[in-house]
Amino acid sequence: MSGLESLYQELILDHSKRRVGFGLADEEGRSATSHQHNPLCGDDLTVRVRLSEDGDAIRDVTWEGAGCSISRASASMLAELAEGMPRAEASALIDGFREALRSRGTIELDEDVYLDAAALSGVSKYVARVKCAMLAWVALEDDLARA
Repeated sequence: MSGLESLYQELILDHSKRRVGFGLADEEGRSATSHQHNPLCGDDLTVRVRLSEDGDAIRDVTWEGAGCSISRASASMLAELAEGMPRAEASALIDGFREALRSRGTIELDEDVYLDAAALSGVSKYVARVKCAMLAWVALEDDLARA
């Protein structure tokens, strides 16, 4: 394993343990909640987005659930990344994340844009794990469509 792969693996394990955004925030103001389940491995996540009063920006993303380290780390990384982000920018990030994870390793996530979530680029080489990494992102996409 290369040094970069080892670093990415450590980042994933760290986020899976420290879980940024873990614990659903109260539903106050403009918010939406989405529950997602991955029947392939049993991951189960509920993600709540709270928006600014005008609905144009994400106040915060919180989540609860259980699953593999990849799904937990992905939810944690997303919660950290999305806080304060304009809604349109978040939608574009979700699209880019999906494209990279479906690329089977041909598209790497930009660390300057995706921050710690760029560590999940390698998951795209393991088709069975893509849904694990995508679960929280799909939930946020659903939340943004409904909020």
